[in-house]
Amino acid sequence: MCVIMVIYTLNYIDRSNVSNARLQGFEKDLHLHGRQYATVLSIFSVGYIIMQVPGNMLLHRLERPSIFIPSCMAVWGVISVLTGFSTPSYTDALLVRFFLGFVEAPFYPGVLFLISRWYKRDELAMRTSLVTCGSILSFAFGSLIASGILSGMQGKLEHSTICRWLFYIEGSITIFVAICAMFILPDFPHNTRWLTSEERALAISRLAEDGCGTADELRKQTTMQGLWDAVSDWKVWWFAATLMFQVVAGSYTIYFPTLTATMGYGTTASLLLCAPPWAFAAIVAFAMSRHSDRKQMRYRYIAASNALGALGFIMSMCTMNTTVRYISLFLMAQVVAGTMVHWGWISNTFHRESAKRAVAIASINGLGQIGSIAGSYLWPSKWGPTYRYSYAICLAAIVVSTGMFGVMHLYLKHQNERIERNERDANDVKELRDPVGFRYLV
Repeated sequence: MCVIMVIYTLNYIDRSNVSNARLQGFEKDLHLHGRQYATVLSIFSVGYIIMQVPGNMLLHRLERPSIFIPSCMAVWGVISVLTGFSTPSYTDALLVRFFLGFVEAPFYPGVLFLISRWYKRDELAMRTSLVTCGSILSFAFGSLIASGILSGMQGKLEHSTICRWLFYIEGSITIFVAICAMFILPDFPHNTRWLTSEERALAISRLAEDGCGTADELRKQTTMQGLWDAVSDWKVWWFAATLMFQVVAGSYTIYFPTLTATMGYGTTASLLLCAPPWAFAAIVAFAMSRHSDRKQMRYRYIAASNALGALGFIMSMCTMNTTVRYISLFLMAQVVAGTMVHWGWISNTFHRESAKRAVAIASINGLGQIGSIAGSYLWPSKWGPTYRYSYAICLAAIVVSTGMFGVMHLYLKHQNERIERNERDANDVKELRDPVGFRYLV
């Protein structure tokens, strides 16, 4: 689990280094104007969306995440390094960001699918949180690393060369960790090479008891059957639309250094100020997801997290007071806690068929990232430094997503009542469509 968290941290550091480089004159070096910087950010999501479902389908078919995931990681590390070598231009930046999204796409849905093949339904939210905490830590430590690189080389290298070294160093670290991960990451319970036969049997039996089926049953459904089952299930599309609004609400994350800079501090101070809100968010997210697993509930934790984020948006809309705006950043960062619980909820809801779950996770994440494309254009410089319109759009989006989560919550509660009624009225266990004792987590 620790190595996955490290990989995810590097994933987001490589993805967000453009945001950190912006404070050092990235736009000026590439002669960007108007919406071109937002397009550089959003083109990443286009490549990301395209490869989501094919990536998870390939992972399900190969059954070797220990090879597949680190290989993708090594490639995106190489692309990050090549970003520094490329001639600075708008076209080059678009191409690099597109292919970076393309090769990073299989990682997150692949990891969510991997942990769903190892842990029971009431263990998933906390494990998802541990993995996804890597993204939160990247927001914190990525800014710290960037501030160290950018400030340490200030005055020693040409202005345009400083940004290049940000890509060289962070990309090289990613490649090194990818090579190490090939020897550490597990595959699935039935084919992980370093498990004993007793450990393998225990891992498989735990999932069977949780209503996930035996190893043979897990392999009965083909990848193409999983694709059809996923796209024909309305819950996949509903979760995807909900995530899209949730991602729009969280679009402030890719502009976080810009938002801290509105408080009037210099480049280094603005980057350092990014760390505390995300460090606090990581602690809250872990505690919230653990409590969610313990209580076997999902929606109320998502709603509470979104409520804190909404309060942060309102505070930033209402004042330019430095202290209040910085406190609001702490509150806005809490939105990610609900998003982590949300991913645990998705894995719970599609827990029984592994092929369908692989496609469902990738489809929801991929379609949800349409919100990233829209969100990249919500923070134009002309709306700064207050960004009131941006915060208002994020507030509206988070209200919509919370309401849509509520609809799914009520639907799954109704399904649990139906399952309980069927168990009570059934004369024979074979008449039941669902395993005895199975309930959706709501």
